[in-house]
Amino acid sequence: MQTASKKVINGWAMYDWANSVYNLVITTTFFPIYFTSATHSAETGDNVSFFGKYFVNSALYDYAMAAAFILAALLSPILSSIADTRGNKKRYLMLFTWLGGLSCIALYNFRGGNVEYGVIFFILATLGYCGGLVFYNSYLPELAAVEDRDRISAKGFAMGYIGSVILQLIGFVLVAVKPFGLSDGDAVRLTFLLTGIWWIGFAQITFLRLPASKGTIQEHKAGALTEGFNELKKVYAQVKTMPVLKNFLRGFFFYSMGVQTVMMAATIFGSQELHLPSTNLIVAVVAIQVVAILGAWGMAKLSGRFGNLPVLMVVIVLWIGICLAGYRMQTANDFYMLAVAVGLVMGGVQSLSRSTYAKLMPETEDTTSFFSYYDVVEKLSITVGLTTFGYIHELTGSMRNSVLALIVFFVIGLIWLFSAQKKQKSLAAKS
Repeated sequence: MQTASKKVINGWAMYDWANSVYNLVITTTFFPIYFTSATHSAETGDNVSFFGKYFVNSALYDYAMAAAFILAALLSPILSSIADTRGNKKRYLMLFTWLGGLSCIALYNFRGGNVEYGVIFFILATLGYCGGLVFYNSYLPELAAVEDRDRISAKGFAMGYIGSVILQLIGFVLVAVKPFGLSDGDAVRLTFLLTGIWWIGFAQITFLRLPASKGTIQEHKAGALTEGFNELKKVYAQVKTMPVLKNFLRGFFFYSMGVQTVMMAATIFGSQELHLPSTNLIVAVVAIQVVAILGAWGMAKLSGRFGNLPVLMVVIVLWIGICLAGYRMQTANDFYMLAVAVGLVMGGVQSLSRSTYAKLMPETEDTTSFFSYYDVVEKLSITVGLTTFGYIHELTGSMRNSVLALIVFFVIGLIWLFSAQKKQKSLAAKS
């Protein structure tokens, strides 16, 4: 196949620009900081009531995100299989974009006392983000030739980091300057509103440029739900017969537990364990995003020279080192230096994981179903990672122990990646 035109590729990458603001503003910086601050009270401290049951507020945040990922993991296989069989993946991408964007806008009304309201719309925003990614990612093997997938995947992530940094800086100015007499809380909540508008607005460019998809089944002999499950079974059956892809997905499952949890819990860790001011945390996260652009491009270059799996294994070793350093971290300077290291490996591991899967999957018209399988693996891993992180924090009273526990996930992931590489070499020797 030939890679699509520059206009189409740029339109595809623009969705990263559009939706990555959610990942940065809502899950990484402003919302977690605001959530723990707004739900803290003099009477109960960090304990918060949620439908009558009390949780530590930071652990409730972890559990809420885990619940969103579980919902996404349950829904996306059915929806994506339907999109493949009926050829309407762009429609589902639009649906989840509007769900996520409008939910971010609704968070403007979350003031801390209405905890249930905030958690519900946070879950819906996360569901919109996760659901949209399935359909967005599935376009990669349709638009890019195999030799271009690392580069184009990196381009998408780079666009996402740049766009999210711009809105992050706008939010930072709002919080620092507080124009029009805004309070601190008003300024932060205005950032939630802008996130939803940005996401929905820039996604329109993607919707205009992406080609319409065709269904793989022309005559529908069963209902959409039945066809969806049948497509999912077909993907599972194919993956079982592909040892390299199967072992890569097993490794991806475990190291994603660590990667995504570190990224989502970083600001809460800096706030509660190191007591860093919100402005310092926001600056650190902006630095992470800028460095991540270099990481995404750098890993794409290295994978072209040394291969995807060897580079991924080196990156996982670096993540293990980051967890060890995070456990021992004591000062603000330690946090900032570690933030730079996280940025380098964060961009690389995300971009390279997506393009590695796109390379290893078979030539097929069921691209959405295959990327749904990838998405389910990732979302289930994040659910386990966040739940483990929150539970260990509540059990031991320290997030440092949670960070240390993540090393186990990285080590298991590294072992499976090594197994995938060994299988790949064995198959290459036989052919």
